[in-house]
Amino acid sequence: MKHFTFKDFQQKFPDDSSCLEWLKNRFYPDGIHCKKCDRVTNHYRSESRPSFCCANCGNHVHPTADTILHKSSTSLTTWFYAMYLMGSTRCGISAKQIQRETGVTYKTAWRMFHQIRKMMDEGGSLFGSVEMDETYVGGKLINKHRNKLKQGTHKDKQPVFGMVERGGRVIVKVTKDAKVNTLFPIIAEYVLPATTVYTDSYTTYDHLSLMRQGYDHQRINHTAKVYVMGNIHTNTIEGFWSLLKRGIGGVYHAVSAKHLQSYCDEYSFRYNHRRDEQPMFISLLNRIEKAPKPSELPF
Repeated sequence: MKHFTFKDFQQKFPDDSSCLEWLKNRFYPDGIHCKKCDRVTNHYRSESRPSFCCANCGNHVHPTADTILHKSSTSLTTWFYAMYLMGSTRCGISAKQIQRETGVTYKTAWRMFHQIRKMMDEGGSLFGSVEMDETYVGGKLINKHRNKLKQGTHKDKQPVFGMVERGGRVIVKVTKDAKVNTLFPIIAEYVLPATTVYTDSYTTYDHLSLMRQGYDHQRINHTAKVYVMGNIHTNTIEGFWSLLKRGIGGVYHAVSAKHLQSYCDEYSFRYNHRRDEQPMFISLLNRIEKAPKPSELPF
C-alpha cells in the first residue's frame, strides 16, 4: 500500500477550498449538470458559501449536500484531517486523540468519529477458502465479581462472528448469541455456495455441510489442542481477532455493545484495504457518498 504522509496531506488539502474542489471532482467528474439550465454548464466557486454557482443562471450546487459533511459547522479541512488520522493508523485512534489533534470539542470529535465510521461498513460476498469463528468481547474474568463468574465464562460478554477469505476480505457481525439460528443465516447471506469453509469443533457448526449452499466443511479440533492439520486451520480469523481485541483494549479500553459493530467495521475496513494500491486515506475519502433522496429510493 502506498503511504500518504502528513506532508502529502498538507500539500493536497491545505484549506477548505481544496477539500471542496476534491468533493466537486468526486461527485461531478464530467462537469456539474445545472437543473435549471438542464445541461452541463460552467460553474465558478462561490465566495460566500461552500458551493459552486452556474455561470448562466447563478444556481448553487453544494458538493457537501446529503453527505456526512452536510450543514456541518466544522471546517472541511478538519473533517478531512480526521479521516486522514483514522485512515493512517494501524491500530485505531480515539475520539479524544482526534480532539487533541484538531482542536475541536470532544462532542464534535465524537460525532465526526462515528460519522466517519459509518462509511467503513462494507458488505460483499466471500468465496474460495473461508474461515469462520466466533469470539466474545468484554471484560477479563480476573476483573469480574465472583457472582458474574458463577454465571459462566461468556456471560455478560458480547458475541461477535467473523468470516474471512484466506488472503482476502473479512466480514464481522455482532450477534445476540452463537447459536445455529443466528449464525447460519449470516453465513448463507455472505458466503457463496460451494465454498470450502474451515471452522473449529464448536457444536454450532456440526451441520454446516448440510446447508443447501453445498459447503465443503473442514474442521480442526481445538479441544484436543490441535491447531493446524495440513491446510485445515482457523489461524487467519484468529489473527484478525487478535488485531481487533488488542486495538480495542489498547486504544479504546472499553466499548459498549451499542457501538461495538461500528468498531468492528472500522477494523474490518483496515484489514480489507491493507493491500490497496492507493493510500487507505484516499480509499476512505472515496467512501463519501450522497444519501439517496426519498424519491430515489427503490421502494
